[in-house]
Amino acid sequence: MKLGPWELVIILAIVLLLFGVGRISKIGTELGRGIRGFKSGLADGQEEGKEAVEDAAAAD
Repeated sequence: MKLGPWELVIILAIVLLLFGVGRISKIGTELGRGIRGFKSGLADGQEEGKEAVEDAAAAD
């Protein structure tokens, strides 16, 4: 089932009525912070993984 543009507009209007503009913007802000934190955590994990591989190679 594919949603058309009018269905998306109706869904958006219902969401706005239920939550209000202020709460939706707050949810968007928190979601953006969460995504940024997740990406940062992934980058940190990759750096730690590279360091561990380099340490293991240097020990050989």
